[in-house]
Amino acid sequence: MNRETEGIVIQIEGNIAKIKANRHGDCSNCGACPGDKAMVVDAINTIGAKPGQHVSFEIKEVNMLKAAFVVYILPLVSIFIGAVIGGFVAKKIAQDSVMCSVIGGIVLFILSIIYIKFFDKAANKDENMKPIITRILS
Repeated sequence: MNRETEGIVIQIEGNIAKIKANRHGDCSNCGACPGDKAMVVDAINTIGAKPGQHVSFEIKEVNMLKAAFVVYILPLVSIFIGAVIGGFVAKKIAQDSVMCSVIGGIVLFILSIIYIKFFDKAANKDENMKPIITRILS
């Protein structure tokens, strides 16, 4: 399933169009994007849209879910797993389990943040992760 959104093309760079798009209903509760009303999205321009044109573009739902999991769920899971591993390590080395759990959680949280940075760079380069302009509206 794909989510369709509208926006105005503000710039073209090769086959990539920068689109100023209004946030949709799912974004209103998130707050992850800067600004209140609009965001700029890089989309694949297969239909030859030009700057100033009002276009419709689609974002694959699978890509949105994958990104949401990596950004929101992975750090929480990493903290939990790090705390559990820290507790096991504390028992093996006869140390304070709370301190080792906290350290383990922090270490895995930091590793998850580093992974998110790599995921973001890879997603920006991956053509399959980018939205696609589907039609010119005006």
